[in-house]
Amino acid sequence: MLAVAIAFSLPQAARYILYEWWPMVETDANLLLATEIAMASVMVLLFNFAKIDWENRKRVAMAKMTALAYARNHRGDWLSRRRERALVKRLSAARDACILTLTGHDIFVDEHSLLREALQTAYEIRVMLVNPVGKGLRRRVDSLPSDITLASVHKEIEASIACLAELRKAGKKVTLKFYEHEPFWKVIVLGDHVWVQHFHSGFEVRHQPEYVFALQHHNPRLGLYVPFYTHFLDQWSQPCHPEYDFETNELVYRDEAGNECGRAALGIPLGSACLPLDVPALQAETALAAPGDTQAGAESLTPH
Repeated sequence: MLAVAIAFSLPQAARYILYEWWPMVETDANLLLATEIAMASVMVLLFNFAKIDWENRKRVAMAKMTALAYARNHRGDWLSRRRERALVKRLSAARDACILTLTGHDIFVDEHSLLREALQTAYEIRVMLVNPVGKGLRRRVDSLPSDITLASVHKEIEASIACLAELRKAGKKVTLKFYEHEPFWKVIVLGDHVWVQHFHSGFEVRHQPEYVFALQHHNPRLGLYVPFYTHFLDQWSQPCHPEYDFETNELVYRDEAGNECGRAALGIPLGSACLPLDVPALQAETALAAPGDTQAGAESLTPH
C-alpha cells in the first residue's frame, strides 16, 4: 500500500519540485543551503539504515545457525522479562524435563521463577544438584560474596528437595542425583528448548546472561540445543553421581550396570532428620568417593 501511494504521488511531487520549489531555491541562497543540508542528512540516514540492515541480516543468520531463540542480560528490563514470559507461554507441554543446576532454588522455590509452572505439565523430571558436602560446592561458595554461606546453600538445597518431594506426591516421576565437581553450566531442557547459563567464578548465576536455544527440527545438527542436551545426558549417565532416595534421605550409589552397591547419608537435615550440617571430613570423603575407589568397597557406604 505504501509503494502504491508513493507511485501515485510521484508525478505531483516531481511537478511541485520542478515548477514551484526549484524556482524559489534559485533566487534564495539560504533556502538553497537548507535544501542541501536536508538532502545530505537524508542521504546519511539512508546509508546508515542500509549498513545497519546489512549487519542485522548477518546477526540474524548467525542466530539462526546457533538456534538462538532468546537471550537476556541479568539487568533485563520489564520488556525483556515480558518477552521471556511470552516465550514460556508458547512452549508446548513437555513430557520430560532435565535440569542441571547448583541448588535449584531459583527454579523450584523462587516465586518469580518462570519455569516452575511449566514443570507442572511434565511427567518425568530429572534433576542434578551439587553435592551439599562436596568439595566442589565449598570451592563455589568460597568464590562468592561473603553473604552467601555454606549453611544458606544447604537451606536452598533442602527447599528444592522438599519441592521435588511434593511433585512426586502429585504423581510426577522425579529422579534426583548429586554431582561432586564444581558447577560450570546451568542447563534446563524443556521440550524443544534449552536454557543455559554459565557459573562464572565469583558471580552468582542470576547475574549471568541467559541463553535459550531451540531444536531445529529440519536439521538437528544446527544449533546448540543438541550439544547442551547431550552434555546433560552425559552427566546423568555417569555412575559416579549418586541418586537420592526420597524415602530414606540417603544417596544410592550404583555400578556401571545400574546395580546398587552402597548407600550414604546426604549430610544435611531434611524434615525430621537430625543430621548435622557440618559433616566430619572423614565421613564427607567416604560419602563422596565413588564406590570402587574406597578400600572397603560397598561396606564403607552403609548409612551413618
